[in-house]
Amino acid sequence: MRRYKRTLVAAALATTMVGGTAGWASGSAQQAVTGPPPGSAAWRADGSLGRALPDPGSASPYEVASFFRALTPGQRADLTRRHPSVVGNLDGVPVALRYEANALTIRAAHDPRYGRLAAPGRRILAFDPRGRGLVAEVYGDLTAARHVAVVVPGSDIDAGSFDRAEDPYGTPAGMAASLRRATRDRTAVVAWAGYTTPVGVGLDAATGDLAEAGARRLARFTQGLAAAGTAKPSLFCHSYGSVVCGLAAHEVNATDIVVLGSPGMRADDVADLRTEARVWAAKDPSDWISKVPNVEFAGLGHGPDPAAAEFGARRVPAATAEGHTGYFVPGTDSLRAFAAIAQGSATQGRTTGEGR
Repeated sequence: MRRYKRTLVAAALATTMVGGTAGWASGSAQQAVTGPPPGSAAWRADGSLGRALPDPGSASPYEVASFFRALTPGQRADLTRRHPSVVGNLDGVPVALRYEANALTIRAAHDPRYGRLAAPGRRILAFDPRGRGLVAEVYGDLTAARHVAVVVPGSDIDAGSFDRAEDPYGTPAGMAASLRRATRDRTAVVAWAGYTTPVGVGLDAATGDLAEAGARRLARFTQGLAAAGTAKPSLFCHSYGSVVCGLAAHEVNATDIVVLGSPGMRADDVADLRTEARVWAAKDPSDWISKVPNVEFAGLGHGPDPAAAEFGARRVPAATAEGHTGYFVPGTDSLRAFAAIAQGSATQGRTTGEGR
């Protein structure tokens, strides 16, 4: 009975403490963006090719890729012009077409919150204005790179806060840019804010509902990368993003799953993730996430600490990381280790960034 009470208290604490990049703020309930991209009804009704277009709600990324390979350059350009919101967000579409389509969508929106995303040279791989906005941006040449990494962020991230200047290493854009520099521009990195994240600290952050919706989107996204012919990626999952990666682990197409500042992965241990990917964990001693109870009870909390030895993940050094949002700060041992993992040079449970 006493143990039950301790678990119940810990679960109650989890509802007020589990969060993401912003830290200690009260949360508000969010509705996950799900389903096919905006504009899908018009896409389904399009008979310009004399045959049905692949259904955005049911076609696999591989079916989408096969469909686009069979089109002429003119047909691709026409579909992109008429249905940019579908072409830009449909996993399996050639990468260059997605960049072009999303630039069209963002410019047409005339929304000051997103105008910067259409700046010359930016490679926007996904853009969905529904809800608080979803976005994915590529740093480097995604189709030619030998190594690819995907950054999956935690709470308080959306299309508007995707690249906050005041928190450069606590946003997916900042994390991705820093990781790419750390690999000497040898790795293409995707900043993937492609799911509805919790806002502040509240029930959304302490439960798995948003993570479950995000996991489905992440799994399909990685399958879309494979269908488009990119290298198999490593995933870098921050805070609540590690919950997303934990729930998606058995379906994602990835070489490595790296969690940092994790409140738990909704798994008892590495074996419970049911993945062939290598699993790594980093936790900075100064990270406030250590104060979050590592329990899961009645749907609250996210389970054991992935950085604990008994979880079975490969340990990433993080002694010089700077708090909850400082794992990608230049010069830190965590960033050096991440770069080694991203380039495939970290083996046997150790990284080249770890002291000998």
